[in-house]
Amino acid sequence: MPGKSRRAAGTGSLRKRTDGLWEARATTGYDPETGKQLVKSVYGKTQSEARQKLNQMVAEIDNGSYLEPSRMPLELWVERWLEEYTFDKKYATVKNYRAIFKAHILPHLGKLRLCELDRIRVQRFYNALYAPRDGSKGLSAKTIRNVHGLLNKLMGQAVMDNLVRMNPCAGAVLPRKEKSVIKPLTDEQLRELLIAADDDPDYGNLIKLVALTGLRESEALGLTWDCVNFRRGTILIEKQLLKKPLKDGGICFSSPKNGRARSIMPAPYVMEILQAQKDKQEEYRRVSGSCWEDWKDAARPKCRLVFTTITGSYISPGTMRVHFKKLAEQIGAPEARVHDLRHTYAMVSLENGDDIKTVQGNLGHATAAFTLDVYGHVSDRMKKESSSRMEEFIRGLTAPEDKPTGPIIKIVNG
Repeated sequence: MPGKSRRAAGTGSLRKRTDGLWEARATTGYDPETGKQLVKSVYGKTQSEARQKLNQMVAEIDNGSYLEPSRMPLELWVERWLEEYTFDKKYATVKNYRAIFKAHILPHLGKLRLCELDRIRVQRFYNALYAPRDGSKGLSAKTIRNVHGLLNKLMGQAVMDNLVRMNPCAGAVLPRKEKSVIKPLTDEQLRELLIAADDDPDYGNLIKLVALTGLRESEALGLTWDCVNFRRGTILIEKQLLKKPLKDGGICFSSPKNGRARSIMPAPYVMEILQAQKDKQEEYRRVSGSCWEDWKDAARPKCRLVFTTITGSYISPGTMRVHFKKLAEQIGAPEARVHDLRHTYAMVSLENGDDIKTVQGNLGHATAAFTLDVYGHVSDRMKKESSSRMEEFIRGLTAPEDKPTGPIIKIVNG
């Protein structure tokens, strides 16, 4: 007796449902374990729309490009992606990813299935973040671009893992990013800060070092004595100090932000500050006696921090900021942040003739293009100096030539 015939994959049928929608069904294949047909349905408001979707699905089945849309919720894919595809990222980066997902993406899209995300839904999501309809203040263009960048990475990986056919973030229209205004200290404020820092015996040298080298605060807090070369007058920036929750390891070292070490040669005055800090630390060590603690392990010089508490422990970033804020108020800059010292150093360097490549290297930026983007605008002083140089050049071009003296001899041909 002949066996029961099996419908070939890719064949389909049409029917009108009781709710008025047209349903088109096609066999996408057979379950290898049960032998049962795998049937996929698509829907349309009209017979023509349903047939068009059916024909497209059948064509994809025939050429082997058909992909079953994933019904996995976005929130579940987020957790899998964070677990499996961010192992190469720094702790702070992953922490930022989680914060963006929790605050912006999951509350709006988390319950949706991956197959339900399309370009229109994603675009409306961005629009709602930028200009919410309930009258509350929308997110900044920069924040929305950060949200888009993360969601684009997430869905790009979903495409590569064959969970969705296309990235719904592709082609999204984003608000124009407004360039943030940096607020470096003025020359007078910087001078007053250096003077005021002398009145802070425990944190003054730390704040002066950041102001005169442009180090990130985590790099300054993580600086160890084996990276300071007094003979050559150089400082090696190869790590930073990070404060994690205890469950994630607590206080620890990490590589610099861009993952690359750099060596800087600061002004000799900076090396004098470090020598003074070394002498002060030795005094701390003597006074503390048995209470002195070399952070982590005294036998490992790479763990002997340059800036410590009076008992030799690490300095918390929060404590450093508190001490800086007190000094900032004294010099009339209460809104200044520790990071503004980095901006101050960059502007002072450029105003005093350093080229952009040198500034990039000292700051530890990944590229000179990034440094140009942040500090490409010029200060009023640099504008005036440029104007003066151009004026001198123009005057030289337009100055009348000296008139010749004596008789003029004309040479006539022939």
